[in-house]
Amino acid sequence: MKKLVLTAVLLAAISGTAPAQETAPSDPLLTRRGWEVGGQISNYQYEEPGFMNLKGNRLGAVGAYTFASPNRVYGRIDLRSSYGSLKYEGSGTLDNVPDWIFEARAVVGRDYLTGDRAALSPYIGLGYRYLYNDLRGYTSTGAIGYQRASQYLYVPVGLTARFRAGERWMVAPTVEYDAFLGGRQYSQLSDTGIGYSDAINKQKHGYGYRAYLMLESGHWAFGPWLHYWNIEDSDVVPIGLGKSAYEPANWTREYGVELRYRF
Repeated sequence: MKKLVLTAVLLAAISGTAPAQETAPSDPLLTRRGWEVGGQISNYQYEEPGFMNLKGNRLGAVGAYTFASPNRVYGRIDLRSSYGSLKYEGSGTLDNVPDWIFEARAVVGRDYLTGDRAALSPYIGLGYRYLYNDLRGYTSTGAIGYQRASQYLYVPVGLTARFRAGERWMVAPTVEYDAFLGGRQYSQLSDTGIGYSDAINKQKHGYGYRAYLMLESGHWAFGPWLHYWNIEDSDVVPIGLGKSAYEPANWTREYGVELRYRF
């Protein structure tokens, strides 16, 4: 809660310095105002050490809108949707597991020119991540699966740098730390038919980080990226039949390439 309040205060302070009129910056070193749409491909791995893992390739779509003001303050809204048909390994194996990720983020920041060939753009915001996978069915050893979903709320704190690379190109690396505010894990254990009730576990501790290395020229931007999450054990809840359940500590690593068109 303290992290969330601090984020709201910082967002208000930064956005409050922006005048009502907005104009697109002419300098390509500054954050570009407007819409962006694009696609991505990635390799994904989720693991609960000692219990199970899910891995495979994904396809995704991204979209964003950026507001930019004359005093170099900017705000940005990002959306992302990604799908993978993954392989489960744990209590046996299971192929073609449907897995969806949806993310929504809002950040505010400011551009700082450090000369005529470079600029720094720090930002802070609020992010939401939703994941769903469908493990229903039987694994190779006869274990019964079920549907799972998770929700993360986090504060992204990052820095984008832009450097001129010739007449037309910009190199734009980004590094970001994601402060985990909390999450919930939904396990639809009733899918197993054993008699367990569905579980909702709270996750309180974890962190994430991201890195991008984008090349920008005119309307186009493309490059490699990395997302990582590390989440600790959840709380423990009863699930019936004298049993209790928790969501084990886990990590997620996803890396790929992305292409965006900006207009």
